[in-house]
Amino acid sequence: MRKWPQKMTPKTILSFLLIFALVFPLVAASKRVDDNALYDTVKRKLANDQVVKGGALDVDVKAGVVTIKGSVEFDEQKARAEKIVKKVGGVKGVVNQITVRRPK
Repeated sequence: MRKWPQKMTPKTILSFLLIFALVFPLVAASKRVDDNALYDTVKRKLANDQVVKGGALDVDVKAGVVTIKGSVEFDEQKARAEKIVKKVGGVKGVVNQITVRRPK
């Protein structure tokens, strides 16, 4: 088995670290979910939920932070909408601006 010369070891380690530092951000960036994809996923999940019935809720996504707006009839719907959005992969935060309007 061939051994590395003593002078080469620090250079080799530095080279690997440099390569890792350059490649890792590219790999991490490729795994980020883009805002348009998050918007589509969140809108679909809210609209398909039988409790939230969130087809009429407004959704805005900026840098992975999802803002949901609109009105629902019950507190449970508001809380469930936020919970649904938080479970979507790629969501970094949720701003819940949903108002509860009591049924008449």
